[in-house]
Formats: sequence, C-alpha cells, structure tokens
Amino acid sequence: MTSLSVEMLAADAAEPITSAGHAQLGIAVLAGIAVIVLLITKFKLHAFLALTIGSLALGAFAGAPLADTIKSFSTGLGNTVAGVGVLIALGAILGKLLADSGGADQIVDTILAKASGRAMPWAMVLIASVIGLPLFFEVGIVLLIPVVLLVAKRGNYSLMRIGIPALAGLSVMHGLIPPHPGPLVAIDAVGANLGITLALGLVVAIPTVIIAGPLFSRVAARWVDVPAPEKMLQNSGGAARPSEDLEKRPGFGITVATVLLPVVLMLVKALVDIVVDDPDNGVQKVTDVIGSPLIALLAAVIVAMFTLGRAAGFSKERLSSTVEKSLAPIAGILLIVGAGGGFKQTLIDIGVGQMILDFSKSWSIPALLLAWLIAVAIRLATGSATVATISAAGLVAPLAAGMSTGEVSLLVLAIGAGSLFFSHVNDAGFWLVKEYFGLDVGQTIKTWSVMETIISVVGIGFVLLLSLVV
Repeated sequence: MTSLSVEMLAADAAEPITSAGHAQLGIAVLAGIAVIVLLITKFKLHAFLALTIGSLALGAFAGAPLADTIKSFSTGLGNTVAGVGVLIALGAILGKLLADSGGADQIVDTILAKASGRAMPWAMVLIASVIGLPLFFEVGIVLLIPVVLLVAKRGNYSLMRIGIPALAGLSVMHGLIPPHPGPLVAIDAVGANLGITLALGLVVAIPTVIIAGPLFSRVAARWVDVPAPEKMLQNSGGAARPSEDLEKRPGFGITVATVLLPVVLMLVKALVDIVVDDPDNGVQKVTDVIGSPLIALLAAVIVAMFTLGRAAGFSKERLSSTVEKSLAPIAGILLIVGAGGGFKQTLIDIGVGQMILDFSKSWSIPALLLAWLIAVAIRLATGSATVATISAAGLVAPLAAGMSTGEVSLLVLAIGAGSLFFSHVNDAGFWLVKEYFGLDVGQTIKTWSVMETIISVVGIGFVLLLSLVV
C-alpha cells in the first residue's frame, strides 16, 4: 500500500488514533465528500474531475503533504484500472455484440411470444435480468424502453405494470452483479472472491427483483396510471432496434448460452474452490484459470463473435467495427472508476480505515449495515450509484480484514444495495426514466424512486439474512 506518510502510518499501527485524530479525519472525510457532491450537483462537473479534486481536497484537509496525496491518488487510480479496466471493456464488447447482432431482440421477441396477460410483468423482469447481465444500465434502458412502450400500448397494459419490472431487472443487475463496474470495483477494493460474490449476488438478486419488480408494479400501477406516451412511441421506431436491418439474427438458445457463459464459468470456479479446496488439485487448477474473470469474459467475447456476430451475418470488418464502437463510450466510465480508486486509496492512506474500525467497535454497528448506510449517504448526496459504491468500498475496506470469504462477498453486496437507495433529482437515471415514460417529477418519485428504495432495503435485508448462515 502506498503511504502518504510513513511516520503517520507507523504511529497508527503502534497505537489507536486519538480522539483529536478522529475529529480531524472525520472533518476531512466530510469536507472531501462535500467537495465532490458540490462539484457534481452544483457545478455539474464530470465525476472524474470531481473525484480527482475531491481526493486532493481530502488529503489537504487531513494535513497530508500534497506530493504524497498525489502519489496515493495516482497509485489507487492505476491499481483500480489495472484490476477492473479490462473486465469493463470486455463486458462492453459483449454487450455491444448482443445488441447489434439482434441477440437482445431475439431474447425479447421469444419470451414475449410465449407470455401474455398476468405473465407479462414476469416476462419483462426475466428479459431485463438476462439482457442486463452484460449491458450497462443506460444501454439496457435505451434497448428495452421501445419494447416496454410497444407491449404496454398493444396489450393495453398499464405502463407501470410493464415498465417497473423491466427497470427493476436492469437496476438489480447493475448494483449487485458483476461484471458491472460498481460491483467489480467493490470486489477489487475489499479483496472479495468474484465467483462467490456472483453466486451470493444471484441469491440476493432473485427475490429482490421479484419484490421490487412484478410485485411492486401492481402498487405502482395504482399510484401512477399512465398510458405509454405517444411521443416516445413515435420516436422509438426502428432506430432503437439494431437488428432490423439484418437479414438474420442468432437463435434464442445460443444467445442466452453466450450471455450466461461467463457467469457459469465463474460460478463453476467458485463451486470447485469450495468443494475441492486444494490448490494442487488438477481440476481446481483448470477451473481457477477458466473461471477467472478475465478468461471467463474473454472467452464469452470470442464465442460471441461467432455465435452472435457471425450468426447475424457480420463480416470481419463489421465485427471489428462493432468492437471498436463498443469501447469509445466506456472511456468516461473507466476514468470515473479509476478516479474513484484514487479517492479510495487516499482515504485508506490517511488513516480513515482505522477510524471506521474504531467507530464500528464503539458503536456496535454490524459491518454490513455500516457499509450499507455509508453507501446510502453517498448515493443520496451524489446521485451516482457508481460513485457511492467506489467511495463506500474505500471507506469500509479495512473491515474486511478479519472476515471470511463469504462475509467479504456479503460486504460487497451490502455496498451495492446501499448504492441504489432512493434515486432522485441529482441522478441522471431519474431524468432518463422520467422522460422516456412521460412522467412528471412526482410520478417518477412514486414509481422509480420508490422502486430503487425497495431494491436497496430488500437487498440489505437478504444480505443480513445470508450473513446468519454464511
């Protein structure tokens, strides 16, 4: 770990931080987060710049030398990008291939053809959850909204009855399930096992998405009974369906198998690690390789080039172009994630981790609940689930030191659940949902914001229940 001050950390290791040290660090953390919040919300500064400036402000408020703060931030940024940057890029390529080949449309059309009536909300949550595995939240929204609007219009369904399950499926995947950036960064920050986190994440995600999706949509439809907006129906024509210009597209079975391939490989690795638990065992050596996040996602991308790209009739040139186009939009995400890693490392190096450990002992707050509360506070302040996840992971990372492998994974899930709490007017997703569904601010709060809060509260509830047996 890069040190802001060798003498300061040596003193910390020798004896607990004094109450005066706690006070100074507490003020520094609040001031640093306040700087980030103000820059993002008041001055509309990009989150990358806000996190960078906030990290420097954090070090300054804590009394650390500027040169050491810069070194700490740079080290954290580099380590984070090295740890998760390639995974985010591979996930983006897989998502782009799924969308452009028509694979996503094939999943949608196949499931909708077999669903009707009361089954439709459940079909929508299934579609969103499967498609949401490799796609970023915003991409999933753009891809699914035309489908939601058309289903609501043609089937004469309440827009909320169809839309809320789709949004819940996307949001739960975004907050709890790798390879989405937030969970990946949290896993990297606290040193969690990705396969076990993925397995436990699915255990938490399934009941959470059912409660926040199909079940809550019944209530939401009564609270806000609106039809699909005609304006958005007209605007959502063919542009949002990338496969409409294709002569063929991949089959349903092979598409689902391709999307689930990295998930299966990582879950197999986690299962073998638990059952075999022998690093010298040949089977475990193989699964450790093929189930590593890098190899699992890389294998899925290579397979997708054939099962999705070539199946849709893509030439080598179009495949290359699709991959190239998938990488440009994630530049901003990588920078935000990297700067978040720098902020996390600065927090750790000035001694905030020890402060959190001391507080958790004196307040007798369970580590999982503390992680959730910190993520909730940052989410409410910044509006960004990713920023909330990154910052909270940095703050609570020291709590993972004495935890078992399963408990560390639950710590990641607690942070992810907290990062989804009550999306409101400072969240870009709030306005995206409002405009696409043609709602006013009050209606958006009663539907989207409440749904996000349900996901967060139910999520931490199941995490705490799992902690009793893991």
